[in-house]
Amino acid sequence: MSTTPFRPSRGLSFASLAVIALLAGCHSLQTNNNLLGVITPYQIEIVQGNVITREQAALIKPGLTRAQVRDVLGSPLLTDPFHADRWDYVFTIRRQGAEPQLRRVVVLFKGDALESIYTGGELPGEREFVASIDTFKARTPPPLALSDEQLKALPTLALPAAPEPVPPAPARSYPPLEPSS
Repeated sequence: MSTTPFRPSRGLSFASLAVIALLAGCHSLQTNNNLLGVITPYQIEIVQGNVITREQAALIKPGLTRAQVRDVLGSPLLTDPFHADRWDYVFTIRRQGAEPQLRRVVVLFKGDALESIYTGGELPGEREFVASIDTFKARTPPPLALSDEQLKALPTLALPAAPEPVPPAPARSYPPLEPSS
């Protein structure tokens, strides 16, 4: 009986190297978020919470009822049963091609009346917010009319000669379509 050591075939060695290379490629895809710098996987847009703009926050005044605050800002994302006089409005958005955003607004009540609102800094206006998530940045539309220089640069078209006039068809008389009464 011969005892020869086990030697893997070349095909098995090549297959194991290919599997290791593929696994390494999957890891780099997760860290770089693109493949070879060209192909980027689709990322879904995630929006959570209510957008609260500067204009909405300006409408909130101390003394408003909970219903009035809800009418202006919408339903809060978080209400805590242990802190019934606090509403938390949290807004997050992750959109491909735009910077992720996170905003927190805290509304405090005393009983049923609004006591204060904490925005955590300057809130964007409505136009500013739309501009910050617009991934189709303003493109100047093409002009609808040609300039004088462009009109002069156009090639001139040679018009065909006017066709000879066609003689009119002879007058014909037709019987009436309906019998006369």
